Amino acid sequence: MENQYAIEMLGITKIFPGIIANDDITLQLKKGEIHALLGENGAGKSTLMSVLFGLYQPEKGIIKKDGRQVKIQNPNDANDLGIGMVHQHFKLVECFSVLDNIILGVEPVKNGFLQKKEAKEKILALSEKYGLKVDPDALIEDITVGMQQRTEILKMLYRDNEILIFDEPTAVLTPQEIEELMQIMRNLSAEGKSILFISHKLNEIMAVADRCTVLRKGKYIGTVNVADTTMPELSRMMVGRDVEFAVKKEDRTPGDVILDVKGLTVASKLHKNNAVKDVSFNVRSGEIVCIAGIDGNGQTELVYGLTGLEPVKAGTVIMKGKDITHASIRERSVNGMSHIPEDRHKHGLVLDYSLEDNMILQRYFEPEFTSKAGTLKRANIRSYAEKLIDQYDVRSGQGAITKARSMSGGNQQKAIIARELDKAPDLLIAVQPTRGLDVGAIEYIHKQLVAQRDAGHAVLLVSLELEEVMTVPDRILVMYEGEIVGELDPKKTNAEELGLYMSGAKNDFRKEAAV
Repeated sequence: MENQYAIEMLGITKIFPGIIANDDITLQLKKGEIHALLGENGAGKSTLMSVLFGLYQPEKGIIKKDGRQVKIQNPNDANDLGIGMVHQHFKLVECFSVLDNIILGVEPVKNGFLQKKEAKEKILALSEKYGLKVDPDALIEDITVGMQQRTEILKMLYRDNEILIFDEPTAVLTPQEIEELMQIMRNLSAEGKSILFISHKLNEIMAVADRCTVLRKGKYIGTVNVADTTMPELSRMMVGRDVEFAVKKEDRTPGDVILDVKGLTVASKLHKNNAVKDVSFNVRSGEIVCIAGIDGNGQTELVYGLTGLEPVKAGTVIMKGKDITHASIRERSVNGMSHIPEDRHKHGLVLDYSLEDNMILQRYFEPEFTSKAGTLKRANIRSYAEKLIDQYDVRSGQGAITKARSMSGGNQQKAIIARELDKAPDLLIAVQPTRGLDVGAIEYIHKQLVAQRDAGHAVLLVSLELEEVMTVPDRILVMYEGEIVGELDPKKTNAEELGLYMSGAKNDFRKEAAV
């Protein structure tokens, strides 16, 4: 009888300094199935897949492909066995084109010359077949995150991989892109490809997976048929307790205006048009205001203008009555602004610093952390970091001295949130704060946002998660093509109406043509 498993990982153990990332884990992937791998941040999911892809060597355990034991020393071995991987943080060369990234390492050469024409034809045929629309000549640095992910998937398909690993593939995608990706995965599975799908998002697993294996703190909890389980059961397996999916908050009357934005215009780096066009709004103490919209409609540039990451072309930003339009980032921080950034690697962390040094990035100059002689008070920094690590359940192999780069994406995010919330800011600008977090961590962060609001602080939330947009804020402002097109009450609107504003079909503030 033919072996029914495309891949078997049997008794895999992987140890890092101070932590057993994978503790005797068994995972069996059937041929042609979509198999989800579920677990909290730092549960060992990405590590297990990195072992399969040859990035790590396990201390114990064996890997079988089609019933035969194999040794995977590096990603080239994995590719030779037909195993491909889309990483959580994409492995693309930003100054290369889409085409160059896809063929990198397997360049078609004839008589010493690169044969790009044939490669381009194959890529366009694959993109047509699987609904992965890309521009082969576009530079990676100029395309959207969703397009970058399609490039990563085409890299696997170009190499004729049969085993496809998707590591948190939806963490950086819009709802529309997520639905597209789900359909692509179904199409690939129908073609006979076997897919391993790492995710925190239970609704995605329920929608697309055949079976689901759950890990918790590096240990194997169990494997279930998705059709026979429920979201609460999966969350219990993952977190070890019941999780509240609803956001609980009491009605509050907002106080004074903390952030007042008038006529803000911010240039675009991608084209000649402005990314933010004459935007005005305010956020008051004791309220959460959410900027909603499809990715790429000016939300990123708006936040850059508010936080000082980019200069503004026109307009004013007033915070607590003070004009901070041209203030430095430190001035804004000292004045009571906290910022959970969209890109945790680019703007949130210094990846090669320790966790404890990342925790004081915006406060190292304060007397608590630096002496009058200018030397850092290491003991104070360590105890402060350990307090936040414990309070926010930031998991890392070596505690406060762990390099930020070595931590899971979700725990990197928790570290940033801990640092920004502990400042008790008058204004918290939170951009995609729950991106890449598991249900338990999302529940905790939502409670923290509501706690900030209940303590009288102002919260500006920027989110692409429809459920988050509908349940967390007190007011929703919808952005479309760089403008605020609608203000909605979450209690009085629904996903359909919100979608009309997000797509530009409705605009409450459309400027009437002069008569």
